Amino acid sequence: MTERGQTGGGRTGGGRTGNGRTGGGLLVAGTTSDAGKSVVTAGICRWLVRQGVSVAPFKGQNMSLNSFVTREGAEIGRAQAMQAQAARVEPTALMNPVLLKPGSDRSSQVVLMGKPVGELSARGYHGGRQETLFEPVVECLAELRRSYDAVICEGAGSPAEINLRRTDIVNMGIARAARLPVLVVGDIDRGGVFASFFGTTALLSAEDQRLVAGYLVNKFRGDVSLLEPGLDMLEGLTGRRTYGVLPYAHGLGIDEEDGLRVSLRGTVRESAVAPPVGEDVLRVAVCAVPLMSNFTDVDALAAEPGVIVRFVDRPEELADADLVIVPGTRGTVRALEWLRERGLARELARRAAEGRPVLGICGGFQVLGEHIDDEVESRAGSVTGLGLLPVRVRFAAEKTLARPTGTALGERVEGYEIHHGVAEVLGGEAFLSGCRVGEVWGTHWHGSLESDGFRRQFLRRVASAAGRRFVPAPDTSFGALREEQLDRLGDLVEEHADTDALLRLIEQGPPADLPFIAPGAPAMPAARTTAGAPGRFGGPV
Repeated sequence: MTERGQTGGGRTGGGRTGNGRTGGGLLVAGTTSDAGKSVVTAGICRWLVRQGVSVAPFKGQNMSLNSFVTREGAEIGRAQAMQAQAARVEPTALMNPVLLKPGSDRSSQVVLMGKPVGELSARGYHGGRQETLFEPVVECLAELRRSYDAVICEGAGSPAEINLRRTDIVNMGIARAARLPVLVVGDIDRGGVFASFFGTTALLSAEDQRLVAGYLVNKFRGDVSLLEPGLDMLEGLTGRRTYGVLPYAHGLGIDEEDGLRVSLRGTVRESAVAPPVGEDVLRVAVCAVPLMSNFTDVDALAAEPGVIVRFVDRPEELADADLVIVPGTRGTVRALEWLRERGLARELARRAAEGRPVLGICGGFQVLGEHIDDEVESRAGSVTGLGLLPVRVRFAAEKTLARPTGTALGERVEGYEIHHGVAEVLGGEAFLSGCRVGEVWGTHWHGSLESDGFRRQFLRRVASAAGRRFVPAPDTSFGALREEQLDRLGDLVEEHADTDALLRLIEQGPPADLPFIAPGAPAMPAARTTAGAPGRFGGPV
């Protein structure tokens, strides 16, 4: 490995050997969804880049309502954007070529190379469309491997979803095509980790099993020496070693795909929180609307000492809130109906009339307006909004994807936009391309609260309107806190994994003598592969 001296690596020098060879790689799979694939991938990226290795993350197909906009205007999963930050490289569409954004239990918007290309049912996607995306996914991975010393890929769900194996483009399908070694992560905190490791391996075909190099235990509590006999037995049963046992670490909920495990909000909830600077705390209630998207917008608020963030779905839960946030959603009209059905709409109107703060972000901004014309997302046509802001929204077929910058409350603000709704602002005071009337604020900008100066000024306004003696901490840096979290992930890998063995796996590929574990799935059709000479680390393309 070449020591680079600087950790930026990436496209300025990363991975090109001058002989056409490509970089090493690894696929981080999991026994289940939420086994810890995203954070383990990020931790490996941060560990590698601290060793002077230029590294990039990759996930062939992601399903998530939490997305991000790259500088070239492409939409990718937030987990891959976070992993790129862990690798200290700029995120690009190559890192997440296929993004599925659920619009219901049975259909999703398909985003290819950062741009939406249509809406498909699960049956339609797995029935044929997914296979057509295989070659673009393989090409993106190959391009990354030509540009970086190593590419750390994240799988999805479990690699042993045998009903989906034929059309798989994110687990063993991509591992077979690119001849990647596979590290299977299991969450021992859930129990049954040994059965999960064994069963995951045994359900794979012989061809797929040849790539499963070993296991990584995640979220272990207690004395690891008590676990070691089981790890020895597992190796005896499978012929595969365990590459590390990562301890349970509180507050490590870095940006993931879905659920309510919001990054730094998790830190505030699970670990010691600094006391408020002023005499009061601020209570923030986030309406848990259907198809909620980019709820990571509230992470920066939860990182502030003295700010308490909670998700709510009942009107009485708004009573003691100093600020109510209506977040983004993939179903604006559905969210509007939900707010009315739950009685939350009445409480929002009452708050507005009383001059109590409300913030709408993206879809939440749209529902606060007067009128919505939607023939794209819900196809509901003309719908009356809550009427709290002088805004009319028309849904356009083309999605707005942007990285705007501006000023608000005298402070510089950066954000990103992901929406089909086009807002016509008819009055009020301008606010981040949206507007404000009294204490009701609305904007399409995600991520604006990560701008430290603006966040502090906004919280001062909220505290004043709420009559709270709350004072924002003068030195909270959301960016620095996120870097600390990523360094903690890197520390976990460095301190609790066999990094020498892990590096050999990335460099050289899977061991040649891995045994077959019965029963094994039936053999798949001839494997699709990408051609290429052995890579810089010794591994094939």
